[in-house]
Amino acid sequence: MIRKALLPTPKKHKREPVARPKRKIIHRFVENKLIGRVSYEQYREKVRDVYGGPQGALLATASLLSLHTPLGDRLFRERKFDLRGVRHILDIGSGAGQLVKPMLKYADPGTSIVCCDLSPKMLRRARTRLKSTVPQHVAADLMNLPFADGSFDCVTCGYVLEHLPEAKLGLREIARVLAPGGRLLLLTTEDSFSGAFTSRLWCCRTYNRRELYRICQDLGLKWCKEIWFSRMHQLFRAGGICVEIEKLAGSGLRS
Repeated sequence: MIRKALLPTPKKHKREPVARPKRKIIHRFVENKLIGRVSYEQYREKVRDVYGGPQGALLATASLLSLHTPLGDRLFRERKFDLRGVRHILDIGSGAGQLVKPMLKYADPGTSIVCCDLSPKMLRRARTRLKSTVPQHVAADLMNLPFADGSFDCVTCGYVLEHLPEAKLGLREIARVLAPGGRLLLLTTEDSFSGAFTSRLWCCRTYNRRELYRICQDLGLKWCKEIWFSRMHQLFRAGGICVEIEKLAGSGLRS
């Protein structure tokens, strides 16, 4: 946002993301609504079936064709999200290992990596694709992670939050397993037209950028910076929400 020249310049501070306009009717029409029509248990089984089936088998190829794989690699290579100094990483929703593959290249030697996914089949695919003994693979639900409080100093969560009925349910659990001062790389589907189309394809919901920011604030999760895959993505507000978040030291998890 450009400041008017006649206005005094306030002290520098982190600003909230610019509010997005209310979703257009066509966005609401296109977006998948299953998550609001059935119980979470039923929806979870549907998601497990989707990713365990043919769509999940094509996920790595789809990520390559959509450029998510090379662009994700660039996030770590260019230190847009810096892995240096990190010792324990949890990758939630590992899928076919799209984020873990570049982590193995750019994280410090000796860094432990845990791949977590709801679908055991996706974890098997990731293990085969990564061809590495470094990652540990754990089948688990983001709503109930089987890890102790503060176990990780870095968490990555790529396009998983949209598979929950409410963002706070997953973010609270991420905040629990993240150590104070630890960082989160969060990627999720935004409430844009492209996001609505994605939700229909992958049976998920979308999130509003400003709403997500406020939920993070409430949980003691500070948005450090918004990240864009490229200048073109930033110009057209494409690629969904991608943000680096820090868990504030001494913050409590407010409900």
